[in-house]
Amino acid sequence: MPMRTPDFWSSKAGPGGRFIACALSPLSGAFSIAGCARQCLTRPWQAGVPVICVGNLTAGGAGKTPCVLSIIERLSARSIKAHVLIRGYGGKAAGPLNVDPAHHDARAVGDEALVLSAVAPTWVGSDRRAAARAAVAAGAQVLVMDDGFQNPSLVKDFSLVVIDGGFGFGNGRVIPAGPLREPVARGLARAQAAVLIGDDRTHVAARFGAGMALLRARLAPAPGGPELEGRAVVAFAGIGRPDKFFETLDDGGARVVARHAFADHHPYKKYELTRMVAQADAAGARAMTTEKDAVRLPAAERERIDVLRVRLEWADSDALDALLDPVIAQAG
Repeated sequence: MPMRTPDFWSSKAGPGGRFIACALSPLSGAFSIAGCARQCLTRPWQAGVPVICVGNLTAGGAGKTPCVLSIIERLSARSIKAHVLIRGYGGKAAGPLNVDPAHHDARAVGDEALVLSAVAPTWVGSDRRAAARAAVAAGAQVLVMDDGFQNPSLVKDFSLVVIDGGFGFGNGRVIPAGPLREPVARGLARAQAAVLIGDDRTHVAARFGAGMALLRARLAPAPGGPELEGRAVVAFAGIGRPDKFFETLDDGGARVVARHAFADHHPYKKYELTRMVAQADAAGARAMTTEKDAVRLPAAERERIDVLRVRLEWADSDALDALLDPVIAQAG
């Protein structure tokens, strides 16, 4: 079920939020122990082709999907046939299922899977091993996991964690007291690199030692999208952190007359969309949302709403390529 990120998960939570987080700490300890036990007791399966995992340490959106799209693009430029593995959060299909945008919708496979399937074969499956087997049988030379960093069922040849520079690690506590899926030190010990997206407003870069690669990137509008400079917009988003979308619009020069934040994977109702479109019409603006939100809109409503697609711009793309080179060598 879609859920908003609790305010007390933020590093800026007030005294009341800090009290709630402290009260939930015993449950966080149990959650952390269960995750550690799963990592220790599960014997990972070797897929037979390189596996790149793009994950994060926090619940909610950090920017994994744009990162996966960028990696797929770089692999494709080297003629590597990469397939995507994804759980398909929000979809009903158990899988393994090769996503077909012409026949599957977000209710079946989830919104991220539809976005990814537009650029690479994408396999939805709660059983990552079964999905990996199906992808390899279909000709995958490299498997790219969107999420699954905490899932120990597959051997991962290269793992990177994606961090939202505006949110960081939140209050630094494990679920449910905070946003962390596992303690930061434990998670970083399994990763080969981290991607920090946006300005480092919570100073997480200081947490990384000299032995771990830290890549920096930013989200920017993809070429060919709607012009933002001076454009009046009623913006809405149901992603992990809607503020990221609003900030991208601001950075692009849009005049955002209203901002509507919904829970991640929110299933939009017709009346909600009608209300926001009417608000835009009254203000001489256009309603605008994200690519991930757009695939959850009823087909009849899509013509009235603009979609902003974003891409990841790397501060040092050569550093990313250097990290991917050993994986690509295995694929060859």
